[in-house]
Amino acid sequence: MHTMVEAGADLIELGVPFSDPMADGPVIQRASERALAHRVTLHDVLAMVQRFRQQNGNTPIVLMGYLNPIEVMGYQSFAKQAQAAGADGVLVVDSPPDEGHELLQALRENALDQIYLLAPTSTAQRITRICQAASGFVYYVSIKGVTGASHLDLTEVMTKLNEIRAITNLPVGVGFGIKDAQTAAAVAKLADAVVVGSALVSRVEALAERPAEIAGALSGLIAEMRTAMDQ
Repeated sequence: MHTMVEAGADLIELGVPFSDPMADGPVIQRASERALAHRVTLHDVLAMVQRFRQQNGNTPIVLMGYLNPIEVMGYQSFAKQAQAAGADGVLVVDSPPDEGHELLQALRENALDQIYLLAPTSTAQRITRICQAASGFVYYVSIKGVTGASHLDLTEVMTKLNEIRAITNLPVGVGFGIKDAQTAAAVAKLADAVVVGSALVSRVEALAERPAEIAGALSGLIAEMRTAMDQ
């Protein structure tokens, strides 16, 4: 995490392992499986945030995952522990505002942002509903598919971002399908944030047997993207 910040990451999305990550493609699914095989829990992820905060108190951290582990811990307990650990926001894929009132209230009471997803298929009415509940930023899923999929249409992304920005003043991050520096730079011209997950996690997977090399591989890709976006 520290290496990623040094390489140019402005914000870190930290995944919570889950057995059925329905919005995620095979790369992040396998990452969850590896983590669960090593008995990594939500408590471990919160402890990781706390350790990170001992050296870095500024870089925002968003916990990304699914509702079940949070529900098991209890909404209030989770929100208090996440806030105490130093998290800034939570993205819970399967907790839409229509059904997630209890979690949303617990997060708000503990000064945590709830990040919601918007999709290419989201209607104006749905965008309005989600943006009313959201805080921090909203996350636009740029393709009709799972994480790591391709076929990113920048014209389509721009059209949808214009529609979203007509409804909310929240920053809009764009993710899913951003694999390299060229794509990151193109999306950076349109969005407030560029979200990169599978491209990084695939490098972790490739070096799973050589963990000492992981930080350098992540640093290289992030630095390439950072340079391209800044230019």
